[in-house]
Amino acid sequence: MDWGTLLATLSGGVIAISGTVLADRLRHRHEGERTGEARRRAVYIEFITAAGVGHARLRQIAQSPEAEADPEAAARAALSDAGIREVRERLFIDATTDIAGAGQAMFERLRVLQRVVGAGARQTSPAFHDAYHPYLDAVWAYRVAVREELEGTSFGPAAFGWEEWDGTDRCAVCRREAAAAGA
Repeated sequence: MDWGTLLATLSGGVIAISGTVLADRLRHRHEGERTGEARRRAVYIEFITAAGVGHARLRQIAQSPEAEADPEAAARAALSDAGIREVRERLFIDATTDIAGAGQAMFERLRVLQRVVGAGARQTSPAFHDAYHPYLDAVWAYRVAVREELEGTSFGPAAFGWEEWDGTDRCAVCRREAAAAGA
């Protein structure tokens, strides 16, 4: 019996099996990373969408708060019906620390807007705008953070021809208030 041939055959078999196992592990890890990124992307979009639904309802209430029997209850229902709290919990589980922090800041600003609208503020009131513009700024901070994480790129308000993310430079109500204060 030739031990050299046997040893070479066994060594070749071990190398082939090791290579197959290693390739399989790398493939599974890569699929896991892609699945995790897809899950994060989905929850990031779901969170901003739920916030948008709640925000739209709050703006609707603020257009004519007197149309609501109980503006405070309607404002609370706006966020509950949008399902943002449930999505926020998934965001805390799946998101990176930066995105979870940006999402929480956005949620807190939305809650401030909710309380102002619930107190009866009209969409044209200074109280509404004092809450609304910081919320817009937080929305854009969240979007920028998500884009930086997922795409590795960023952009600023100038990309849209704006001066600020918060929208005060484009807000007719805020411009009128500033002009009245300056006169």
